[in-house]
Amino acid sequence: MAKKLRSLDHHTQVRLIPSYVLVVTWAIFTFVLIGWVFFASFSTSQEIFSDSMFKFESGFHFENYIRAWNTQKVSVYFMNSLMYTVVSCTSIILIASPAAYVLSRFKFRGNLSIQSLLASALGIPAIMIVMPLFSLVSRLRLTNNRWLLIFLYIAMNVPFTTFFLLAFFKSLSTTYEEAAYIDGCSPMGTFWRIMFPLVQPGIITVTVFNFITIWNEYFMSMIFANKPKVRPVSVGLFNMIQAMRYTGDWGGMFASVVIVFLPTFLLYIFLSERIIQGVTAGAIKG
Repeated sequence: MAKKLRSLDHHTQVRLIPSYVLVVTWAIFTFVLIGWVFFASFSTSQEIFSDSMFKFESGFHFENYIRAWNTQKVSVYFMNSLMYTVVSCTSIILIASPAAYVLSRFKFRGNLSIQSLLASALGIPAIMIVMPLFSLVSRLRLTNNRWLLIFLYIAMNVPFTTFFLLAFFKSLSTTYEEAAYIDGCSPMGTFWRIMFPLVQPGIITVTVFNFITIWNEYFMSMIFANKPKVRPVSVGLFNMIQAMRYTGDWGGMFASVVIVFLPTFLLYIFLSERIIQGVTAGAIKG
């Protein structure tokens, strides 16, 4: 029996070799690409287009970051995106988590209809609604408005967040609510004090997903945020790349890329285990 198990394990490992090769190749390619951009951000434009970039013969040029932050308006774009992302992610959780709890716990007329509408919203691409939406926004003179962009980000991500948290709330036992009811806790207090903390893995995971989505969002912000003072980092970085054709400040451009990339990279580094736990828990419980 033990020999058969070892034989099966050996065959399984052999079958997984192509997958291992693919994953290792992808990891090496990603590491080399990110490393090249990182080293380029500390080099001059001449070194980037020569073979001496990794030698750093002229030293590390930290002024690339200072110049990108101040001259290229990266600070403005960064703070705009930070505000959009933090306010939107917080609002999405405050809206979607009670909605998911109610849909998972209470039986009422229209429950399935609401879930169907949310599912339908997930399948509507943004490009289908952007033109009528832009026409409406233009008539109301709300273009280049930070709060409009935040509202759009919230509306675009609430359906996905609601469905993601729905599986977590459905997996929780009703004994928590029963015990809270016996202790005299109101339904609202039961949700915020007991049920909401219990779905913390799902909250963290979906918040990270929303953060990355909103931070890297380009299409809606390009249309509704034309002025530099309201642009997020995605649109601002594209404009900077276009400007590099004339200024030739490639070191500053790559420094801007690193600054823009840093928040999402840090999220993955410090919360990768929590993200995996949240996705796994949602898949098992759902």
